[in-house]
Amino acid sequence: MFKNTAFCLLLAVTATAHAGAIDKLKNFIGNTRSAQADFTQEMLDKNGKHIQTAYGIMQFIRPGKFRWSYQKPYEQIIVGDGVKFWLYDVDLNQVTVKKLDAALGSSPAALLSGSNEIESGFTLKDIGCEARVAAEQLQSASHVPGDHAEPCGQEKEGLDWLEAKPKAQDTSFESIRMAFNAQSELVIMELRDTFGHNTVLHFANMRRNPQLPLQLFRFEPPKGADVLGDE
Repeated sequence: MFKNTAFCLLLAVTATAHAGAIDKLKNFIGNTRSAQADFTQEMLDKNGKHIQTAYGIMQFIRPGKFRWSYQKPYEQIIVGDGVKFWLYDVDLNQVTVKKLDAALGSSPAALLSGSNEIESGFTLKDIGCEARVAAEQLQSASHVPGDHAEPCGQEKEGLDWLEAKPKAQDTSFESIRMAFNAQSELVIMELRDTFGHNTVLHFANMRRNPQLPLQLFRFEPPKGADVLGDE
């Protein structure tokens, strides 16, 4: 009996480790109610030339609540409170606000914290090794530290990639690529906009289902701040 149980557990672990990127995305969405991670954000132009690097902390609670705190090179806070999308530029003391529905689909923050927006609004495709090569090229072009892409077929330490293309025509980007490790943790997210620019997000120290205080996802414009949008 013990041997059969152990064998079944081994099969389950092996199946998870070899699941495709789409299955890992569904696992991530289905089993991650909240999350917190450090991130590095690289912006590249259409020729792969580095434009800017930013660092910060990402947090979310599903559905619709998120907070991205940019710490370097500029201080900026993005908050989704479930109804509205807030962007606060600390240096400018300026707040931009709009309905959260209008932000969905144009922000990686909204995509990660949504319920099933990716499956209902995007066409998904496992792309595997094709994306590993692309990631290697992006890292070389932008000097981003990270693991090098592995040859096709070497899955043990590699990442599983998928591409999500929006079904709607009125979005600000062409596609999203997401990479998951063997534990179904999101490691990399690439967004290509309609101008050919790439935003590459690398996540580290991912914590799934932490207890996050709800006040993190509430925002009041600071006194004296300029508020733009439909508050």
